[in-house]
Amino acid sequence: MSDHRLSAIQAANQVDFISHSPAQTERVGLRLGELLLPGDLLLLLGTFGVGKTQLVRGVARGLGSDDLVTSPSFVLVNQYRASPRFAGLPIYHVDLYRIAETAELATLGLDELWSGEGVCLIEWPEPAAPMLPQTYLAIFLQHLSETKRQLRMAPFGQRYVELLNAFKETTFS
Repeated sequence: MSDHRLSAIQAANQVDFISHSPAQTERVGLRLGELLLPGDLLLLLGTFGVGKTQLVRGVARGLGSDDLVTSPSFVLVNQYRASPRFAGLPIYHVDLYRIAETAELATLGLDELWSGEGVCLIEWPEPAAPMLPQTYLAIFLQHLSETKRQLRMAPFGQRYVELLNAFKETTFS
């Protein structure tokens, strides 16, 4: 999934655009974060240094979190807290890059993270593919240049189609 090249063909309900800087990628995350609800699951796909954690930083800011957002590469899961405006919603930031086999995931309780009362964002979700729910928002990030990134948001399930419609309305209108 991570080295998936973005298709030149855009499917219905997808949002496809160019980010021109890390700050713009963070602003995209902020706009998206403002719209998230408990139980939402976002899968972040892309190579190293493409901006996955930058996007998560924006999502956390969009949910009113002042927590320091860092890559959970060595701890697997970081937890942040949304502001009281968002009822202190837990934000789970997962990085599965170091997971070699699906069996290693059994002790993490990932299903509790994405089906609970928080928002779950997973970088490098490939090892969890067999256990992922059928509904989520996939965000593919791809390098275009030193600072430019292509982002493609693909919804899987009606909740995420509605989320992207709201995102388009608030971001591009």
